[in-house]
Amino acid sequence: MRVIIKKDYEECSVWAANHIADAIKKFNPDEEKPFVIGLPTGSTPLGIYGKLAEKCRAKELSFKNVISFNMDEYVGLAPDNENSYRYFMNRNFFDLIDINKANTHLLDGCAADLEAECENFEKMIAESGGIKLFLGGIGNDGHLAFNEPGSSLTGRTHVQLLTEDTRSVNSRFFGGDISKVPEKALTVGTGTICDAEEVLIIASGRAKACAVAAAVEGCVSQVWPVSVLQLHKNAVIVCDEAAAEELRFKTVKYFMEMENSGAEASFN
Repeated sequence: MRVIIKKDYEECSVWAANHIADAIKKFNPDEEKPFVIGLPTGSTPLGIYGKLAEKCRAKELSFKNVISFNMDEYVGLAPDNENSYRYFMNRNFFDLIDINKANTHLLDGCAADLEAECENFEKMIAESGGIKLFLGGIGNDGHLAFNEPGSSLTGRTHVQLLTEDTRSVNSRFFGGDISKVPEKALTVGTGTICDAEEVLIIASGRAKACAVAAAVEGCVSQVWPVSVLQLHKNAVIVCDEAAAEELRFKTVKYFMEMENSGAEASFN
């Protein structure tokens, strides 16, 4: 695991956007060999999406041969609902870049058979060749995608009952009314995320500090789903100083020394 500690959210977003852009350009995708990326929603990735869109407008980066799979979607919200994740992705990212919309995949929260929808999503990921890089954030309680505390650490895409804490945090997108937040969501499993060749997690703010500490220093546990990244061969956590506050001094010192020495191989 690598832990990158930056001053603030802006620096985290710049680092992550540059890392993703470099990964795509290094892969050099084409129609026969697309770059497959996993994407999140929420406030955390907005800075990253904005900077990637800037690179696309400047012709520094292209998404024409990129295929995307999003982490999750609310059950019961149609794609044109302003609180659906399809609507969010179109408005905040897909409409701003040169990606082929046919190559953007989100779960259908209004599918007649939700279990079949989840199984088909896993099938599509496999048929694409697998995800090269999965970008994500973490919840205050350590949830990864919508895999709430107690979720299987090897689970696949499934229907997830959302905790009251998660719904309360997300109510800010629903006018502060928790009753308007769906009680269920479709989400990729923790196992689905860990199948990616690289997992890049962004954490910003003091509210994420306990989750970051659990991810880096705690035991691997269903109580903190993000802790499963300790077992991944190529996981990167980028956090700001506020989100790193609960880490031990020696931990921070170690990871900062590793980054300053450029010893990337030491993290694998």
